[in-house]
Amino acid sequence: MTYESQDFKIPIQAEDYAVCSQFVIRSIETIMHEAIEQGNNKIVINTNLKFGLPMENINKIAGPFVEAWAFEAFCEVLEDSDNQYSLINVEALARLHMADFLLQFKKKRKIESGITAEVDVKATAEDIEKSGKSPNITSYARIRTAYVKDADYIFAILSLKHRVYSSRNFETGLMDGTMEVVGYNAYDLKNISWKDINYNPALGTGQIQIRDIHYVELEERTTWEFCQLLDRKFLQSSRRSFAEWLELASKNGWIKTDD
Repeated sequence: MTYESQDFKIPIQAEDYAVCSQFVIRSIETIMHEAIEQGNNKIVINTNLKFGLPMENINKIAGPFVEAWAFEAFCEVLEDSDNQYSLINVEALARLHMADFLLQFKKKRKIESGITAEVDVKATAEDIEKSGKSPNITSYARIRTAYVKDADYIFAILSLKHRVYSSRNFETGLMDGTMEVVGYNAYDLKNISWKDINYNPALGTGQIQIRDIHYVELEERTTWEFCQLLDRKFLQSSRRSFAEWLELASKNGWIKTDD
């Protein structure tokens, strides 16, 4: 029995998937660009610590703040029901979900009238070397299963660069910490190049990682091609076996079985 001999459930994406993906990524990046250009990119954190925010460890607490800022930036766009991006819904996802929030756009298509994308925010410090450089994205089994269940699943990664500084507020006597979002990039996970996707077998079924989120190359591929890429990453790991893959494939419905 081999990988190639399996009777796979092959996900078939919509003809306009590439167009929809490009529309979503372009909209996300434009919204981030506008927020930064308009000066709406600062998060102010008041603290009574004499020396302000702990700058040497700021990258450890920045993620939730930057994620909340991004969510609010999209919500502000949504307040205009006639916004130029055709954004019609922004929804926070459960804490243990693969992504942070969901975006829905109105777009005329051959069959449907909208596009849904899930967005995973990754924060990196501009002035801390290697901060957030190789983030975990999600588990191998979860993302592999998601693409089988929905061949048109759009999993967008939003990488946000930030810098932090502190200053004394002479009116309150407290220190004002300012976290400023200064850069952005958005990617459709499915189109990230082979060399830029890593597989870390250390946790559970393994974690999908980005090798260097600041420098990502893209390769357009189909949903089925991406599923095969994920499988190859798993099977090429020295700590994984075909028997383990087959157990996951049977359990998660990636292959057709007689059960």
